[in-house]
Amino acid sequence: MARAAAQSVQALASSLGALPPEFVRPEHEQPRATTFRGAAPPEIPVVDMSSPDAGRRMAEAAAEWGIFQVVGHGVPADAVAALQRVGRGFFALPQEEKQRYAMDPGEGRTEGYGSTLRKGDLEGKKAWADFLFHNVAPPAAVNHAVWPESPEGYRDANEAYCGHMVRLTRELFGRLSAELGLDEGAMAEAFGGDDVVLLQKINFYPPCPQPELALGLAPHTDMSTLTVLLPDEVQGLQVFKDGCWYDVNYVPGALIIHIGDQIEIMSNGRYKAVLHRTTVSREKTRMSWPVFVEPPPEHVVGPHRQLVADEFPAKYKAKKFKDYKYCKINKLPQ
Repeated sequence: MARAAAQSVQALASSLGALPPEFVRPEHEQPRATTFRGAAPPEIPVVDMSSPDAGRRMAEAAAEWGIFQVVGHGVPADAVAALQRVGRGFFALPQEEKQRYAMDPGEGRTEGYGSTLRKGDLEGKKAWADFLFHNVAPPAAVNHAVWPESPEGYRDANEAYCGHMVRLTRELFGRLSAELGLDEGAMAEAFGGDDVVLLQKINFYPPCPQPELALGLAPHTDMSTLTVLLPDEVQGLQVFKDGCWYDVNYVPGALIIHIGDQIEIMSNGRYKAVLHRTTVSREKTRMSWPVFVEPPPEHVVGPHRQLVADEFPAKYKAKKFKDYKYCKINKLPQ
């Protein structure tokens, strides 16, 4: 496929020998110049959720790193395998089949299949990724018309995995809430209770001819409460801490928990949203399956009243999540 006709990074990657200039990151963002290469990098905490001190360790990681990995999380391996199977199957479909599910914000279709090929950042730079995303919970927020009909089993796999994410999210909220000295249910209530929205995304990062110059996703924090990320075995996720970018090691069977902006706000800064980015590979396709856990659009999030005092004034404004999201997407002050 000629470059001019490419509708996705996946299609573009199959025809390239060199990286187009719009994908070359500024030098201060290029992975080869900014990734920590020391002998003993610090490792992101891995927490066994079945251990007695799991809540404390999660809270410490959320405060220091804004990210941790969990094992013993109770999500069955077959549910994970089914989700990955149908996700890989979707991106193996012909381009014209994937385009049936293309998002089009101008037409009001804000869920579906898309590509960073269509839009750069404020400097015109593009990330090296395609994606598919749609809401999976609650039922009132789900539009099955944007869910792929192929491959077979796509809906069943996503609905089954979503059920496990609803339970896991509640458990994470409860543990993190208790470690703030709040009731276990306080964090879930602060984000909308049963109306919290789960958005399933699949990130697809094809092989890149010059990965040392490109990024799959530019540095950012998630606007969600938290994000539950299912990675594959290809290295790519990096987090920023103490002035350095560190690789997040692949731990078989683990899920990666990102603290998002809304938990940072609700905790009045006790927990911090993690600044992260994604690198890409020369030889291998990398995929990931994040679930973004968001308040309902009209729900107001601010620092929890029990975490604000004269000596700990509120660091953040309370606002509706839809207004926070608009400001974040359009890079406006909060």
